[in-house]
Amino acid sequence: MRTLLRLATAGSVDDGKSTLVGRLLFDSKSVLADQFDAVERVSRDRGLATADLALLTDGLRSEREQGITIDVAYRYFATAERSFILADCPGHVQYTRNTVTGASTADVVVLLVDVRHGIQEQTRRHLAVASLLRVPHVVVVVNKIDLVDYDQATYAAVAEQVLAAAGELGLTDVTTIPVSALVGDNVVDRSAHTPWYDGPCLLEHLEQLSPVGDPQSEPLRFPVQVVIRPQSAADERFRDYRGYAGQIASGLVRVGDPVTVLPSGRTTTVAGIDTADGELAEAFAPQSVTLRLTDDVDVARGDLVVTSRSVPRLTQDIDGTVAWLAEHPLTAGTKVLLKHGTRTVQALVRSVGGRLDLDTADLVPSDSLGLNDIGHVTLRLASTIPAEEYLHSRSTGAFLLVDGQDGGTLAAGMVGDALLSSVATG
Repeated sequence: MRTLLRLATAGSVDDGKSTLVGRLLFDSKSVLADQFDAVERVSRDRGLATADLALLTDGLRSEREQGITIDVAYRYFATAERSFILADCPGHVQYTRNTVTGASTADVVVLLVDVRHGIQEQTRRHLAVASLLRVPHVVVVVNKIDLVDYDQATYAAVAEQVLAAAGELGLTDVTTIPVSALVGDNVVDRSAHTPWYDGPCLLEHLEQLSPVGDPQSEPLRFPVQVVIRPQSAADERFRDYRGYAGQIASGLVRVGDPVTVLPSGRTTTVAGIDTADGELAEAFAPQSVTLRLTDDVDVARGDLVVTSRSVPRLTQDIDGTVAWLAEHPLTAGTKVLLKHGTRTVQALVRSVGGRLDLDTADLVPSDSLGLNDIGHVTLRLASTIPAEEYLHSRSTGAFLLVDGQDGGTLAAGMVGDALLSSVATG
């Protein structure tokens, strides 16, 4: 069975990301013949001698020119070794918020750097996002190596820059690969133009990487999305039915397991696990199921069902790291909604503890956060939530800050100040 790897691509404008993604899709034979014919036709119309593979992924360009908000584009391809879900993030600095979205579930971030220019501010920002989100692997593609005549010294200088910047941000699993996305050097096949490079090509490296740790090995965390209670049912078996539906965020659940419902703290056991295809004896992340409980426990949307062997603490105070995604600044005293799992509570920003300086990788004093800033905040909640350190749980350690007026997302957050401290100290 082929394993699944989730990757997010990022890079500064004109670093060649669209061409790289197009090359990956084309050389891995994940492009339909009619799609490629259309690309060749448009390329000829533009006077190009060869097909411009960037056209395979640049469908968002017309939307960008019309001023429409750019979202993350998800693409799917597979090789004999594994399947891939690729989150293609926009390169412009004003779309850094989309990189946060794309990298939040990624096993690896593929970051492009133009070998002629070296690392840029946006490169550092993307590395900081990868560090904050604890993405397990980072691959830096040093692109356009053909434009410097495949010079080893030029590549080595950029690779040294990249590794130094990554080290300052606390990233340890970082690989650099010399690539020409336009020509295809070291993308899917190793290149004869770089005999001095003895590492894997990009696709080979992606096929060898280990995905994020198995969520099934973590404690059960089941956010309740909806309570199912049929008001009328033709079948007598369902007239007293009560089930709690949602997606398992982490862990494994079996019929008969002792569980605790938060925030009430009531304990019970699992009486049954239902799906659209019938009952199960056990279920695991990320399956969507309906749990039936032995006792008549008061459970509502937003509650969290956890294994009684590992119960997270309830708190109204959050120290966290946030990537601020809104046009207006964040300051102390701001009232927001905090979304944690399926639960939404009112929150007050008590303080802003500083922001990350991307040039020095230091936490610098600041009483506000602007668009695309990454910083530390403390929050006071109107009611308790079962928050866990993001370092230990990506599912229950993450939250969103939401505008209570229009419902817009203001920030992506991670519970725990140790995140920013580790980034700042390296």
